[in-house]
Amino acid sequence: MAPGTTGSVDSGRRLRRDVGFWGLMFVSLGSIIGSGWLLGALTAATIAGPASLVSWVLAAVMLVILALVHAELGAAYPIAGGTARFPSFAFGPLVGFTAGWMAWVQAVTIAPIEVEATLSYCDHIGWVRNHITMLHADGTLTGVGLLVATVFMLLFTVINIVGVKVLAHSNGIAVIWKTAIPLLTVVVLLLLTFRASNFTAGGGFMPFGAHGVFAALPAGVVFALQGFEQAIQLAGEARKPQQDVSRAVITATAIGTLVYILLEIAFIGALDPAHIAHGWANPVGKGDFGPYATLAVGAGAAWLAGLLYADAVISPAGTGLVYVAASSRLSYALGRERSVPAAVAAVSPKGVPIVSVVIAFAVGEIAFLPFPSWHSLVGLVTSATAIMYAYGPIALRALRVRDPDRARPYRLPAHRVLAPLAFVCANLIIYWSSFQAEWKLGIAILFGLVIFAVTRARTPRAERSPLNWSAATWVWPWLGGMVLIGFLGRYGGSRLLPDWVDVLTVTVFSLAVYFFAVRIAVSSGEVAAAVAAEEAEIAAEPELHIA
Repeated sequence: MAPGTTGSVDSGRRLRRDVGFWGLMFVSLGSIIGSGWLLGALTAATIAGPASLVSWVLAAVMLVILALVHAELGAAYPIAGGTARFPSFAFGPLVGFTAGWMAWVQAVTIAPIEVEATLSYCDHIGWVRNHITMLHADGTLTGVGLLVATVFMLLFTVINIVGVKVLAHSNGIAVIWKTAIPLLTVVVLLLLTFRASNFTAGGGFMPFGAHGVFAALPAGVVFALQGFEQAIQLAGEARKPQQDVSRAVITATAIGTLVYILLEIAFIGALDPAHIAHGWANPVGKGDFGPYATLAVGAGAAWLAGLLYADAVISPAGTGLVYVAASSRLSYALGRERSVPAAVAAVSPKGVPIVSVVIAFAVGEIAFLPFPSWHSLVGLVTSATAIMYAYGPIALRALRVRDPDRARPYRLPAHRVLAPLAFVCANLIIYWSSFQAEWKLGIAILFGLVIFAVTRARTPRAERSPLNWSAATWVWPWLGGMVLIGFLGRYGGSRLLPDWVDVLTVTVFSLAVYFFAVRIAVSSGEVAAAVAAEEAEIAAEPELHIA
């Protein structure tokens, strides 16, 4: 077998290319606008005060740079589960697996998180609270809550199994609603209750300093804005991937960024000055779980509160639906790479990776067990997402050098500057997500490597692609170094590193890792062989024409 080949999974079928630009864009935008818009502004304001606006702008800049990196990769290499495949082309299957595994971990846990957010909102509706007990006092699910959550997950699973065209159409309808309601909320709050004085109340514009601005990022801001990569995960099912993937990523990121910044402005301006006069610990007072609904009632727009509670079901549910699809495409990609058992990549007659979809449902059910709250899980998912994103900039530069003649419908401008800057941005997000998130994800990676090793051991030697150990030697110092910096840092660590010195440390360390990794990537011949093998395997699988 040629170096870099993935091995055949013998499914005899491939994913169907049924999704156009709008479907791809709605998939990314639907991932960006989920439970984060309903909770993100409150969480950010509590941690950073009015300077939470700076948090949103900073996160937007970071994620836009990362989105542009992935837009180039997704257009140049339009394959399903792309975030798991790009690093594999540049550094071999071992690095590809670590990237893909972390991408799958974050994607497969978001659907149940969104469902729990939906149930938390519904539990604060008067009729539901009086007649159905879905949550215990500590926020974990009751038996009834688990049953309702399972119904949501089953719905996501059935829609995904029916086919990607149904997924794209149903998600498109949901995204139109999910975008309209936040914009309507912005307009109503700005017109009825906007108070400019709130932006200097409770200790001034930046009551918690730069630390508060940075701490707000992993507490809900980055979580809310992430999701642009979903169009890339479905690139293998796009009708015109080279043309549409990059446009979909950039358009969805721009719309999502604008919506969230407007929401934070409207949220802070609508607060009751009495609630923030002495601090930001409880900016909406003793209202319900839905902060915007509370503000809408206070502004005399009870009708908007009703719409917001309806959206509390639709927005998270729509995002959960998309992430079941995304996680299944990632595990499909890992199965094709023979990084996990090949059966995971089995495709149904409708062109759906059905085993991967069922696995996503099963893991989602496990996640409904008594784990921490939405807020506690957000930091962990944010860190996992940042690790996934971090592989992109390094892969982009390595592939630019090793595969220079590849057609790139979208090219990252000034990539020699923006690619290393994107890697720094991803690592800063990882650091700000806290030491607790970093060491837990380290354990998750070790668990994944055990699955990888067992799968490799059971794969016939002739079907194994070379691991490229030398090209993977940058990953372990990088991940270990980030855990060490987290331990020494000021976000859940020992606080030995002073303010700004910690940011400088992460920056210098990131740049050292970036340039070392690019230097030791696999050869041009190995990249060409890996890409050619992928293209040949896809081309060899028969196109299905299912009505």
